[in-house]
Amino acid sequence: MATVVLLSAAFVTMKNVAAQGKAQYRQLAPSYYQRVERGEQRVIECDVAVYGGTPAGVTAAIQASREGKKSVLISFNQHVGGMTSGGLTATDLGKKESIGGLALEFYNRIGKQSNFRPSQAESLYLKMLEEAGVMVLTGRALESVGMEGSRLLWASMETGELIRGKVFVDSTYEGDLLAATNISYRVGREPAVAYDESLAGQWQTISWKDVYQFCRLPLSPYVEIDNPRSGLLPEIASEEFGEPGEGDYRVQAYNFRMYLSDKVGKIPFPKPLGYEPDRYSLLARFLNAESSLRWTLNYTTVPMTDGPVQMRSGDSNNAGSFSSDYVGGNYQWPDGTYQQAALVELPPPRRGMPVPLRELYELREDIFQDHVRYQQGLMFFLSRDPRVPKELRDRVNRFGLDPNEFQRTGHWPHQLYVREGRRMVSDYVITQADCESKKIAPDSIALASYAMDSHFCQRVVVEEGGKTTVRNEGGFGHGCPRPYPVSYRAIIPKREECVNLLVPVCLSSSHVAYGSIRMEPVFMILGQSAGTAAAFAIDDEIALQDLDYAKLKAKLERDEQRLIWQEQRNQPAKQLAGLIIDDAEATKSGDWTLGTLAAVCGATYVHDNNRGKGEKTMTFDVKVPKSGKYQLKLLYVANPNRSTKTQVDVVVDGRKDELVINQRASDKTGKSLGTYRVEEVVTVTVSNRDTDGFVVVDGLQLLSKP
Repeated sequence: MATVVLLSAAFVTMKNVAAQGKAQYRQLAPSYYQRVERGEQRVIECDVAVYGGTPAGVTAAIQASREGKKSVLISFNQHVGGMTSGGLTATDLGKKESIGGLALEFYNRIGKQSNFRPSQAESLYLKMLEEAGVMVLTGRALESVGMEGSRLLWASMETGELIRGKVFVDSTYEGDLLAATNISYRVGREPAVAYDESLAGQWQTISWKDVYQFCRLPLSPYVEIDNPRSGLLPEIASEEFGEPGEGDYRVQAYNFRMYLSDKVGKIPFPKPLGYEPDRYSLLARFLNAESSLRWTLNYTTVPMTDGPVQMRSGDSNNAGSFSSDYVGGNYQWPDGTYQQAALVELPPPRRGMPVPLRELYELREDIFQDHVRYQQGLMFFLSRDPRVPKELRDRVNRFGLDPNEFQRTGHWPHQLYVREGRRMVSDYVITQADCESKKIAPDSIALASYAMDSHFCQRVVVEEGGKTTVRNEGGFGHGCPRPYPVSYRAIIPKREECVNLLVPVCLSSSHVAYGSIRMEPVFMILGQSAGTAAAFAIDDEIALQDLDYAKLKAKLERDEQRLIWQEQRNQPAKQLAGLIIDDAEATKSGDWTLGTLAAVCGATYVHDNNRGKGEKTMTFDVKVPKSGKYQLKLLYVANPNRSTKTQVDVVVDGRKDELVINQRASDKTGKSLGTYRVEEVVTVTVSNRDTDGFVVVDGLQLLSKP
């Protein structure tokens, strides 16, 4: 098998370094872009040129190579793997049985589907690329493209290489190649009327309106409390916002997925150059607003609780009203522009590059460093500032950066979590109707199943309860009833725009639907499908728009891609001993939600959606086959977002035991409720009364004991 050619462009110049010591600091600091010395021009001929080192780019290049095509993977930065090697290892799986092909191969080879190390992910990606014989070029920034009519002929890099390919794949998070190729795209949020989406636009009626909203406290947004003349606190937008349902050009917030450790040798949170503690004054006011507030250092939706950040060993995400998401700091990232506007109607798509590429890269470098300063400053503030309650400071300081990760960038992630950049506009636009299975694409090349999920887009001053206060806007999380197909037409441009470019990341989708599709497993699946389509188009010497879908579908299925959701695709439930009663057989009160991950028992499980506390119960009435001793076990899958105090009542022969179960822990299938002597009937009732996370019920197990 051919050996991977890993060619890295050496960075030789720095951006302006004014203060003494900055150059030394930046050698270990993460960076998005630094200009490189241009080498001698050379031409690289290939069949499939993949621009973007994301998981989609990796699988597209591998698949094309496995199909006998010479493929080149070109990564903008010095790494491959995008967010999967850049810190996001608490994988957003959705329905894991919908994952097949190369994505499943990756997870099987790494040994787990979640909570692996970023460095492990990058090492495995490089090994898989090497096994496939893919040439890998890192540290390459796109400079220009060459077109002949609607066919893309070549792409040149700032380092001097000119890549000639028969088919190209844009697998960047931003969609730079598609924009340079003059393909239609959008940035921001469509108005609700554009695609009849209830989640679209601003101030959605179905949204996270009660989640991470500063516990609905009347926090004054002004430097001097209740004095508008003193000006707004930092990190609050002064610009006008729109009416409910109106679109805009705002982009959901980005952050870095830090990789943390609580072990000896952890790296204390660094104080960034240019640290401004007053930048976190709103958070300081929030932290000291109410003595009854509880800080979970994790996800929570319980009233009067907040993150404010997620602190755990491993991947750490945004988790709070004022957290690691830098709300409003990224509007210009996708294409270098931002216009304040409230869109009542859908404007025409954009085409081309509104900002020259090098200027765009330099702008993004500034935005990248601002995100570094913001998030490093946030962590330093939480760990050191006297305005942070000491008990919370002590808890934050239990953790630090993992010394074994991101060693070339000062243990800070090298990849900014670009949750959304440009979105192509092609002949098929995926919308909320697809996610809710109200519209079914007939040309499936992947299944997506994660909830429609957007992080906040703006933090603004509002009037609430007669008080001027501050609120976040734009966040939602709304589940999909089942895995749904992603259309082939959504990853290819309109014929008149380009006939030989595939776009598996910045695909044709509304903002709402992209919130479900934008998960790394789905990107890997779409990348593989793009690699297969590229190979077929080359073999048949046709435009991608003329590809025989039936032929493509048959090949994808032979490669164990999963294209159509059928409940029988679920893996059979584990063969559990004893008497098993599935959640489907229980008596329910309140509105329970079907779970989307693999179940312990049966095809599905249910959860309370962390809402309607005290309104939901699940009751199992079990008649035992014969009297005797039985161990009772509540079946569920543990997760950090579960309740630590799930209320469970066990009634046996008139005696009632009131138990409290921590559902963040289990023995793989659930937790024992104890052993009881049962003469005839046992009743077990699970309630979401006074809980502090998701209540999950998968079933009840009775094991006979001597």
